Amino acid sequence: MAGHCQHQFGSRRSVATHAFVLTLLLSCPCPALGKKKLYIGALFPMSGGWPGGQACLPSAQMALDLVNKRTDILPDYELELIYHDSKCDPGEATKLLYDLLYTEPIKIVLMPGCSSVSTLVAEAARMWNLIVLSYGSSSPALSNRQRFPTFFRTHPSATLHNPTRVQLFQKWNWTKIATIQQTTEVFTSTLDDLEQRVKEANIEISVRQSFLTDPAVAVKNLKRQDARIIVGLFYETEARKVFCEVYKEKLYGKKYVWFLIGWYADNWFKINDTSINCTVEQMTEAVEGHVTTEIVMLNPETVRGASNLTSQEFVIQLTSKLGGRTQETGGFQEAPLAYDAVWALALALNKTVEPLKAKGRRLEDFNYNNKDITAEIYRALNTSSFEGVSGHVVFDAQGSRMAWTLIEQLQGGSYKKIGYYDMTKGNLSWYGNDKWIGPGPPADQTRVTRKFRFLSQKLFVSVSFFAGLGILLGIVCLTFNIYNSNVRYIQNSQPYLNNMTAVGCMMALAAVFPLGIDGQHVHRSQFPVVCQFRLWLLGLGFSLAYGSMFTKIWWVHTVFTKKDEKKDKRKHLEPWKLYATVGVLLAIDVLSLMIWQIVDPLHITEEKFTREVPKGDVDELIEPLLEHCSSTKMNTWLGVVYGYKGLLLLLGIFLAYETKSVSTEKINDHRAVGMAIYNVAVLCMITAPVTMILSSKQDASFAFASLAIVFSVYITLVVLFVPKSAVVWPVRTGMRRLITRGEWQSDQQETMKTGSSTNNNDEEKSRQLERENKELQKIIQEVRCLCGLHHSFALPLCGILNL
Repeated sequence: MAGHCQHQFGSRRSVATHAFVLTLLLSCPCPALGKKKLYIGALFPMSGGWPGGQACLPSAQMALDLVNKRTDILPDYELELIYHDSKCDPGEATKLLYDLLYTEPIKIVLMPGCSSVSTLVAEAARMWNLIVLSYGSSSPALSNRQRFPTFFRTHPSATLHNPTRVQLFQKWNWTKIATIQQTTEVFTSTLDDLEQRVKEANIEISVRQSFLTDPAVAVKNLKRQDARIIVGLFYETEARKVFCEVYKEKLYGKKYVWFLIGWYADNWFKINDTSINCTVEQMTEAVEGHVTTEIVMLNPETVRGASNLTSQEFVIQLTSKLGGRTQETGGFQEAPLAYDAVWALALALNKTVEPLKAKGRRLEDFNYNNKDITAEIYRALNTSSFEGVSGHVVFDAQGSRMAWTLIEQLQGGSYKKIGYYDMTKGNLSWYGNDKWIGPGPPADQTRVTRKFRFLSQKLFVSVSFFAGLGILLGIVCLTFNIYNSNVRYIQNSQPYLNNMTAVGCMMALAAVFPLGIDGQHVHRSQFPVVCQFRLWLLGLGFSLAYGSMFTKIWWVHTVFTKKDEKKDKRKHLEPWKLYATVGVLLAIDVLSLMIWQIVDPLHITEEKFTREVPKGDVDELIEPLLEHCSSTKMNTWLGVVYGYKGLLLLLGIFLAYETKSVSTEKINDHRAVGMAIYNVAVLCMITAPVTMILSSKQDASFAFASLAIVFSVYITLVVLFVPKSAVVWPVRTGMRRLITRGEWQSDQQETMKTGSSTNNNDEEKSRQLERENKELQKIIQEVRCLCGLHHSFALPLCGILNL
């Protein structure tokens, strides 16, 4: 029509003709006389993953109408929009881009919408020296001047969502999140940026799932891995698929929070979609409570900008143009960005008119080989700064727009504003009207309560009581042995070694108390001290108790199992050698324990058990823990100690068996010692492996170990000391008068002196035997007198002597 009008205007030949032409021009719907058209090639996604063109196209047309009516902006030009439906599909966009480039007229600027389409267009545009201005691209990958040198966008980068998300994670004390994304470049690059930001904030992305078309498997993986705080990055159509699967997997409710992109239609979850098999009610239930973050796309202030419209007036006009169907219309939120994109382009082109005129060029001279005009348009856009209906419009060095972030939450089926975030100032404006299905923001993971397992106090008190009685018994036995150390029968049992046995038994019993002490008795920092007490009391107690018995049986075996037995029997016992043997065994234990504690000291370790689900509907798991005393190389040290002690026990059993038929007055209780060694060896060899197996069961382990100690000590004390008391007390009672006179003691001292200075002279031995015989006859005579008087204290001895 424009060409037709111009043709008529050029053929006038007379006044009448002039009048006719003037009449025709006034009735012709073509641009004002002399205006040149500048064409914009646009791709509006009317369908597909983001049908943003449904609202953005009418918005852009509104802007074009106003620009073309303005006399102060491009007065000699008219902007015309040539557009196609890209369906938000890069494949479809490739075909349409070819048509735009190779079909007349020449386009001075390209305006794509979706990020995937913009990536394709912006990368190819530089080959045709074309400026690309996008109204709906949020991909962070587009902020790359080397790859996209002529790209601008009024839609801020999607990475602007990430600082807001991190701020919310920190506000609600979440340190563990999960992500699910559609496999496209925009979402992949956004997620890469989010991963970097949460890492800097010490927040962990525990699960990262992606899908191409079907999100079923990805959603199941989120459920299986107990994801709670989930960031979803996908287009609107895929969002419906995701939340249909979310409903099926019950991945919603008071335990979960979803973070979605805020540029979906307000009723996106209610739209009938044949690709899913969930009802509107099910979808509404699944999406309730989710949080969206979206760039502020509508100026919250009542300001008249370059278009002389306030943001509220713009919304009213656009709503009217859409017939009031704003919720069902895709891209309604992004419509102000498309509106301001047209104004940014118009103002930039207007700024290039004079610079181009100075160079002898015009905008209509643009072709795909003209770099100068492209450079002027680029320079003008790069310095743009004006108030639009979406807020203040300015581009950064990468051609991206900076803006505030709006935070909304779906409450009762509709979105409510709950805050704003200004990334440039790090300021979070919070309304405090957020609502949760549960009592508050859910935990970022199932709350795990650490619960230590402690020893049964009834068991500890019971065993401690018997251990205390055993210590008292040891004190009694030790006192008895010391008090009667000058009695020949006691002297011939090597009382100092028996004293060591009693002390060792008491130390072993004392170890029962630290064995039962755990975290409910002492602070964690003091627990290593308890571990040391356990080790040293048991180690030294064993060395003293068992070492003294082992020394006796070793000496008996050494002296009385030689071939020349008669000669060896005449050997004299040198007590210092016995004490030295015990000292060596004790020194080995002390040295090994010191090396252990210096090289690899004991410390607390925690054994974790299978988590337990408590009763009731609580988002909590109980993690049972058990404290152990351990070292870094605990098994190595235990192997060395058990190996050494085990050899001693086996050797003790062998020696006790070998000497069971030996009779000697020098160590008159060696048979009782042998019985005690059998008892100790068997209990130790059973207890050591069993307690290692039962180490995870604190009550059973303590009961087995402590009772083994108690039983072995009781048996040892009873076997060694009770027979001595049965012999010594009647004798001492019947001989009180002799003891008072000091004759018995003098005789014993003389005998010991004689025994210690005896040589191999048979004559001397004979004289000694005679003296002893006379003294014994005298003692027997005294006893006869007592028996004749029926003295009560002498009656047991009378029975022994058959008097």
